[in-house]
Amino acid sequence: MTIQELIKNNAGTIVDVRTAGEYQGGHVAGSVNIPVNELLQRVDELQELKQPLILCCASGGRSAMATHILKEQDFTCVDGGSWLSVNYLLSKTVETV
Repeated sequence: MTIQELIKNNAGTIVDVRTAGEYQGGHVAGSVNIPVNELLQRVDELQELKQPLILCCASGGRSAMATHILKEQDFTCVDGGSWLSVNYLLSKTVETV
């Protein structure tokens, strides 16, 4: 499934891997904030989330890194890139419902 399809079908969980401060400055409604440098320490928490995990950050660099890290831990996840892009896709889904 593409990121668009995942969001349209409300499949998975959006995980924002930016810092808590960045997240507080704006984020996708309903997303979970787990900074990329805390992923391996919070594996138990991540396992409780509905997969696939849709990972996002500010510009796509950290979400790509997070995708690599989590795939090595056998998570089903996709790189969503920028949280603004994910938010846009979510807003388009809401408009068409």
